[in-house]
Formats: sequence, structure tokens, C-alpha cells
Amino acid sequence: MLIVQKYGGTSVGSLERIQAVAQRVIASKKDGVKLVVVVSAMSGVTNDLIDKAQYFSKNPSPRELDLLLSSGERVTSALLSIALNEAGFKSIAFSGRLAGIYTDSVHTKARINKIDTTNINKALDEDNIVVVAGFQGIDEKGFATTLGRGGSDLSAVALAGALKADLCEIYTDVDGVYTTDPRIEPKARKLDVISYDEMLELASLGAKVLQNRSVELAKKLNVRLVTRSSFNTNEGTIISKEDDKMEQALVSGIALDKNQARLTLRNIEDKPGIAAEIFTALANENINVDMIIQNVGRDGATNLGFTVPENELELAKNIMRKLLGENALIETDSEVVKVSVVGVGMKSHSGVASKAFKSLADEGINIGMISTSEIKISMIVDEKYAELAVRALHKAYELDKK
Repeated sequence: MLIVQKYGGTSVGSLERIQAVAQRVIASKKDGVKLVVVVSAMSGVTNDLIDKAQYFSKNPSPRELDLLLSSGERVTSALLSIALNEAGFKSIAFSGRLAGIYTDSVHTKARINKIDTTNINKALDEDNIVVVAGFQGIDEKGFATTLGRGGSDLSAVALAGALKADLCEIYTDVDGVYTTDPRIEPKARKLDVISYDEMLELASLGAKVLQNRSVELAKKLNVRLVTRSSFNTNEGTIISKEDDKMEQALVSGIALDKNQARLTLRNIEDKPGIAAEIFTALANENINVDMIIQNVGRDGATNLGFTVPENELELAKNIMRKLLGENALIETDSEVVKVSVVGVGMKSHSGVASKAFKSLADEGINIGMISTSEIKISMIVDEKYAELAVRALHKAYELDKK
């Protein structure tokens, strides 16, 4: 049996934590499994390296930045391998290069193109515990690249897929996927199992347990995932393909995304192609537009509203000024959040949306925008109602009950 384990920054946040991870890895090895362990940089290290780079330049070269940032994971992998060897268990540490992780050349947010597992398989055949520095690879020129924030998750999933591992365990500081944020709703319940699609929606909607690119890749490669805590021995949450049992659950979780802002264009010319002009201008500046609503045009004019990440609101506003003119009526609102209901059971059940709308109405919460997909309902509400909305929806779908 081959298992890929990934340990995040808080799990390896100190020398004592690395020693604890070593003991957990040894326990798994004693069960007779082959192990590939992917590690993040120790918590705080990546930010510290960025600060050091910015001491010299506010806009450091992405190539040099990747070389710098990839060092954090290499340090952790070497330390963990040293600890394992000292405990009497053969181990070898690999950088992304030695692990055969090849990417494109988009520095700081590279995508994995292929993985050559030759070195890893050879080391496994020699009964080594293979420790891989996550978050990194090399491009076709041999330059170090990094995969973006949360990239160690992606490294682990990609390796699990390439090695045809039986399981990929993602260890973090939480013990699984919850029906919502337990800090908002104390009655939130840990899920035993969730589908790739549900987890992908929750991850893209702000749930911090797993990076959404890693979930997407796990679904594509059919990698069986488990997310669990490195601080206890509790059972985690299994993320896998949808099955009949999952369809019994109407709703799996409630997500809250606070990084939202709304921009409304008033009295713009109602003509064919105007929406294409607006959203092309935003896309050309890599601004991610989420929810869109357009009113029925009257007297040759219409209103168009959409949401963007809050930190991109001013840029989006400036783009619209440049496109539509200085006299354009542009309204912005950064005091909004997106609350979403996610569940594969929506495919085969009616009344899910009406229950969501009623539960918010009963709390006096007005809905500004709505978008839906096959397994998701998202609503924009005022920021002051964010936590109340989450608790109301959690209660409405009885998510505290198994």
C-alpha cells in the first residue's frame, strides 16, 4: 500500500512539531505501507522570505523570488528526513527538481505539466520514506518555480496521482471539513465524507481546509483524499467521487466569503455587445468577476451589477471609468459578503432555494444578489449580517444533526 501524506506549515511550525510529525510518519511506516511525505515551509517562513525580498525591491523578479521562496520547503524536508533517519528509519529528502515535478514557466503561480516518478520509485523500492519539498517544481529551463499559495496541497495530490497512491492524506491544524466555520456556529459538525464537487465549491467559496486547485486535480486524477489534523488522532473527512449515499444529504455545508465587493453601473447604454465590452475590459486586467445581475432595459438604458474581490474593487472601478467615461454613474459597496449553500442533494430535491430565502427573510436579512449552480446557491448580503446568515442557514438545513 502506498500513501502520500502532506503536512502544512502549522504542522511543521517548530522543531518540536517536526519531531511530532516524524513520530506520526513512523507510526504509519510500522503499518507496512510505503510513504511519500510532502511538507510545507515552517509557518511564517514564506512571509519572512517575502519581507526579506521586499527590503531590496517592492517588485522583485519572479524568477529570483521563486528560487528564494522554494528554499523554505527544502529546509523542512531536510529536517524531517534527518529526524526520521536518526530514529532508525531510512529516509531521503527530495526538492521539487529531484522529485521530478515539471511545470510551466509562470513564476510564483506555475502549473504542473508532468511528473517523472523515476527517482521516487527507486527510493521507495530501497525502502526509504521519501520526503518531498512541496510548493515547487522546475520549468523546462531548469529554473525553480513555485505553485502559488497552498501549492503543497497541489504537490501532494499530483504526486499521489502520478504514483497511483492508494490514499492521499492532507494534515492541517483542523481535523476535517465542517458543515460551516465552527468559530461562527459552535454547532457545526465534522463531515465523514464529502464529494469532490462539494469540496471544490466550498474551497472556492472561502473554506480554508483545502486549496481549490488541489481538489480539482484530485477529481481529475481520481485521487482519494482524507483531510485530518496532525495535532490529534481523530478520524478526518474523506473527499472522493460522488456516490448514492452522498445524495441522501440535501445540503453538506454553508460557506462564507468576506472578500467580496459589489459594483453597479447605472444608466449604461442598452445595446448589443455592451456586456461583452465591460467584462472583456475586466478580464484583460485579470479581474475575476463572480456574480452578475442586469435589469431590464428602459428608454435605451440599463443597470448592470457584479461582484469582484474586495481588493480589486478600486481597479475595477478605474477600468469602468476609462471604458464608460468620467461621467458614468458607478456605485460601489465593499460592505457585503457572499454566503453559500452547497450540497449534491440539490440535484434531486426541490425547495432548497426557497428554504434558504425564507430562513434569511425570517431574520430580516435582505438578499442583494443571487446565483445558482447544480449544487450551490450563493447570496450577497450586508456584511453586518454575515454570521447571522450563516447560523440561520445552518439551522434551516439542520446541519448540526447527522
